[in-house]
Amino acid sequence: MTWFTNDRFGMFVHWGLYSLAARHEWVKTRERMTDDEYRPYFDHFDPDRYDPAAWARTARVAGMRYVVLTTKHHDGFCLWDSDLTDYKVTNTPYGRDLVEPFVEACRAEGLKVGFYHSLIDWHHPAFPVDGTHPQRDSQSVPAGDIAEYRRYLHGQVSELLTRYGTIDYLFFDFSYSTRTEWWGGKGPEDWGSKELLATVRELQPGILVNDRLGIPGDFVTPEQYQPSGPLAELWEACQTLNGSWGYDRDNLDYKSADLLIRMLVDGVSKGGNLLLNVGPNGRGEIDPHAAAVLAEIGSWMDLHERAIRGCGPSEFTAPSDCRLTQNGDRLYLHLFSWPLRHVHLPGLAGKVRYAQLLNDASEIRQVTTDPGQTAHNTRMGGQPSGTLTLELPVSPPGTPVPVIELFLS
Repeated sequence: MTWFTNDRFGMFVHWGLYSLAARHEWVKTRERMTDDEYRPYFDHFDPDRYDPAAWARTARVAGMRYVVLTTKHHDGFCLWDSDLTDYKVTNTPYGRDLVEPFVEACRAEGLKVGFYHSLIDWHHPAFPVDGTHPQRDSQSVPAGDIAEYRRYLHGQVSELLTRYGTIDYLFFDFSYSTRTEWWGGKGPEDWGSKELLATVRELQPGILVNDRLGIPGDFVTPEQYQPSGPLAELWEACQTLNGSWGYDRDNLDYKSADLLIRMLVDGVSKGGNLLLNVGPNGRGEIDPHAAAVLAEIGSWMDLHERAIRGCGPSEFTAPSDCRLTQNGDRLYLHLFSWPLRHVHLPGLAGKVRYAQLLNDASEIRQVTTDPGQTAHNTRMGGQPSGTLTLELPVSPPGTPVPVIELFLS
């Protein structure tokens, strides 16, 4: 798990036929489309501007150190040349495997390689219709055969883990046998999860696998929310830029770079990772708004990387509206808002040998006051015993989340 807990920040890429519809990756089921109604996206899928090297470079410059690609989403469309189906990219106008150049591009940039693979498949005839399925209201859909589908699922996962060399990360999505909002939900017995996980471990002994097979994995995956505190398990929050995973042309509800940086910091301070998603468009490009947000995050990471990379929670208590991350004897104070002149750190008096703003290595002066000192005109009152006070400039540095680096004694 060392690389995972060190790197802390990765890119999720949701891409497939739904990028042509450009109205959410669940468009097929949201609009209850039949296979025939969804077929035009297959017939016109020709991402002539697909440049995985540009994706990988964007991820690296943003400060990400691993990238996870949707090899197959719930619609069943495969981005590689699977031997087990005709519903694959090599039968579209594009006509070429998309996964192999993605893997090569990530490795060329020094990034870890991850695959997402949906357990659900709305295209496969053996997949039993349930409450998530586009044809859930139809009276004429065949019953399906979960055993046949399970063999197909296991076969495709084996293909992915034997064709592209070392794969570092696998994100299955998802079990829902206990989800009351969908009837006919499926879980570990339907997927053959224990056997599937054993196959994954055999084919890729070093791979990390998430928890969505419905059985314990290597980490848990809170989605679209930030945990309020540290979790008992290793965790990674998967988040979107605008609420949609796939390309959604008219969804302009973008999170700011400032907010996303705070989410990253908040996660690391609680022992978690951030997997931040992009949804390339139908021609294969990351849209300009997403690219601009990632570039802003990258500018912050360029100056503050060591407050994230290799860091985790601290034993010390952060002041209000701040977060602490720590790596050995380096403690990092992330200021979500900039206070006037002073910030007070409980329990740190006498434990810090030097303090500096991380963005420019300018010294931050340390102040200690007698706990019994009374406030008087321009003299502030004493702080509780053991409190270290830092004296800040009035103007904050021009960065979304200023960071003070504390060298512990």
